[in-house]
Amino acid sequence: MQIGVFGNHDSWYVSELCRVGHACGHQVHPLLFDQFSVSIETSRIGIHCGEIDLKTLDAVFVRTMPPGSLEQVVARMDMLAGLEAAGVRVINPPRALECAVDKYLTTQRLAAAGMPVPTTIVCENSEAALAAFESLGRDVVVKPLFGAEGRGIMRVSDTELALRAFRTLERLGAVLYLQKFVSGPGFDIRVLLLDGQLIGSMKRTPKAGDFRANISQQGTGILHIPTDRELELAQQAARVTGTLFAGVDLMYNSNLEPLVIEVNAVPGWRGLQRACNIDVPTRLFEWIEEK
Repeated sequence: MQIGVFGNHDSWYVSELCRVGHACGHQVHPLLFDQFSVSIETSRIGIHCGEIDLKTLDAVFVRTMPPGSLEQVVARMDMLAGLEAAGVRVINPPRALECAVDKYLTTQRLAAAGMPVPTTIVCENSEAALAAFESLGRDVVVKPLFGAEGRGIMRVSDTELALRAFRTLERLGAVLYLQKFVSGPGFDIRVLLLDGQLIGSMKRTPKAGDFRANISQQGTGILHIPTDRELELAQQAARVTGTLFAGVDLMYNSNLEPLVIEVNAVPGWRGLQRACNIDVPTRLFEWIEEK
């Protein structure tokens, strides 16, 4: 099979997919978003990345959605949608990427589907954000709408610091996304799914002095066997967001009720692979071959 992988130049994940894919007998091509081009004529659309005709590929893995202007991000999504329309399997599909990359949209869709999520307020000015801070109990987590691996997330529980942070974000033109701090047990649970089936799960604990349990933020992960309820929530979250390859993060509140925190459409698996002693790229290629 001919398979493309959109990722960063130095991505460990791209290297692993290329290594395992070649070992399985496939041709795997690293791809960069800034090298794609599309030619459009009546009844003919050509989609290339460098010298590779992307419409000749059997599948494309998306391992990054790099920062860019609104136009650049929209154009990338349009290109992926064009590939999907041409019969190339895109993992994850563009609509799933559009949803999961946007924390606001993801949380909104999960809540609309009746799923348990942290109380969240989204606004654009510091005055509204300060009112939200008060209504959320003066202990909130502020997150960038677009971001991963715990980057740019901060916990704020002081009114003066909150106002300074909110005013700074307002000046930067950022959307203010505030969630009530989940004060339950000090861990979260990552559930990794492929086409609704469990690949593996781990319990992540933050390093001392931090509240973020992400492995990239020096959190530690151990093997976790999800309960029926945890697996049910993860599978439902993946369905709601349309993600085939999904990393769903769960936390428990002070009443020991599970909440869906995030759905990752470009999930990392480096730490989970170690914790669960599994080979994620091989599972991905086996699934592609079956499909």
